[in-house]
Amino acid sequence: MLVFATSDKGGTGRSVTSSNVAYRRAVLGHDVCYLDFDFGSPTAGAIFNIPTALRGTRNGGLHAYLQDKRNEPEELDVWSESDRTALRDRPASAGRLVLFPGDIGGSEFPTDPSMVQRCVRLFLRLEEEFELCLVDLSAGRSYATTMVLAATAEPALRSVTTRWLVFHRWTRQHIIAAHGLVYGDGGILDIGVDRGHDRKALANSIRFVRTAVVDPNSAELAGLRPAQVAWLRDVNRGLQELAREQKLGRTALLGEVPLDPVLQWREQLISDNDTYASQIANRETVDAFERLAKKLVDEEVWRGL
Repeated sequence: MLVFATSDKGGTGRSVTSSNVAYRRAVLGHDVCYLDFDFGSPTAGAIFNIPTALRGTRNGGLHAYLQDKRNEPEELDVWSESDRTALRDRPASAGRLVLFPGDIGGSEFPTDPSMVQRCVRLFLRLEEEFELCLVDLSAGRSYATTMVLAATAEPALRSVTTRWLVFHRWTRQHIIAAHGLVYGDGGILDIGVDRGHDRKALANSIRFVRTAVVDPNSAELAGLRPAQVAWLRDVNRGLQELAREQKLGRTALLGEVPLDPVLQWREQLISDNDTYASQIANRETVDAFERLAKKLVDEEVWRGL
C-alpha cells in the first residue's frame, strides 16, 4: 500500500504525525518504509534521530535516484541507525522500519517522464517489500505531488492501493487551505485528472487529518475562566461547521491528533517510554497515532464518501 502525506501549509504537523503513524504501524508488527519526498526540506532523519541524515544524506538519496544519478536510493534502518535509546530498543514483535532520505542540499525540481518512470519502479519494488510505504510530500502544489500523481496513474501502479492523507491544523485558515489543496483550481483532483486519474476514485482515496486539536471539554482546560471555555466551545462549533462546508467534515475525516506539549517543542517520535516512564507526553497522543495507523488499512473506513 502507498500512502501519500501532504498539506497546503507548513507547520501542520504533517511530517511528525506521519512519522509517528509509520512508527506505530511498525510497532504493531508490520514492515513499513518512510520516503522523504519533501524535496525542498528533506529533514525526516531529524524526527527519526538518525545523525547521518538530519538534513538528508550525502550517500545518494531520493534526489539522486530520481535524477538518475544512482541506481537505488540509500535506505536506513531506523531501529539500528537512530541514536535514540527508545528506538534502538526495538520491540521484539516490531516489523521493519526503514527511512529513504532525500539528499543534503537537495531542492525541488521539475518532473520529466523519465523521473516518473523511476518513481514507478521504486514504488513497485517497495510495495512488494513493505506492507506500508508512507510518502511524505512537500507542502502545497509541489513538483513532488505532481510526480506521484503521474506515477500512480501509470498502468503498472493502477492495481496498487494508494491513499492520501491531507493534514491541517484545527483553524479557519488551515481548513480553507486544505480544501483548496484538494478541491481548488489546480488542486490534487485537477492535477490527478489531468494525469489520467478518475476524479471520483481519487477523491475516495483522500482523507483528512486534523492536528493540534484542543478539546473544549478537556480537564486540562480547568484553569481557564468560564468565559474563555464558552468562547472556545463556540469557536470549535464554528470550525466544525466550516469543515462540513469545505468537505472536510466527519465523513472525510480519518482522525485527529490532540495538542501535545512535547510536539509543540520538539518534532520527534513519541515512544511508550515518553508516556509511561518519563511521562513527558500524553497517552491520548499515542492513542491517536495508533488509531490512525490501524485506520490506514481498514477497508471500511475507506469506502466511498
